[in-house]
Amino acid sequence: MITLKGETIYIRALEPNDLEFIYAVENDLSIWEVSNTQTPYSRFLIKQYLENAHQDIYEAKQLRLAICQDKDFPAIGLIDLFDFDPKNNRAGVGIVIQRNEDRNNKVGSEALELLIKYCFYHLNLHQLYANIGVKNEASNALFTKFGFEKIGIKKDWLLINGVYQDEALFQLIDKKE
Repeated sequence: MITLKGETIYIRALEPNDLEFIYAVENDLSIWEVSNTQTPYSRFLIKQYLENAHQDIYEAKQLRLAICQDKDFPAIGLIDLFDFDPKNNRAGVGIVIQRNEDRNNKVGSEALELLIKYCFYHLNLHQLYANIGVKNEASNALFTKFGFEKIGIKKDWLLINGVYQDEALFQLIDKKE
């Protein structure tokens, strides 16, 4: 089973030539509220990050992968595993698709499906979780589509444009027989 290639996209390890893409994503103010970013990143820092991106998930406790369209090598989005906990076999999931036109082409759905398969079949994780603002309807729908269940609400968790908003915690448990 090839888990990192879908029908229209594939997810791959980061490459040095992803620097400008990651720089653009990390410094896009319009997505800071969903990524918990509060300060801009320099090209220098991103270059250093890319130089260490070869670290194994067991060492780094995180994994960032580029989402690419089948016909092109350049990234159109990023999908992350964070807070990797090998003792308890779980990790958090985050996803960002840079352009609106790609968000509406089911790129996120295909990328999330590939990542779930990779996590459950190759990393042998037992569970994945996601923290999503309750007003982020697209992400709530995306994760729910793949069986993530809302297991709690963190009240006034996010400060967005001077207003506190709730954040939902979603969880997907692998129910292997």
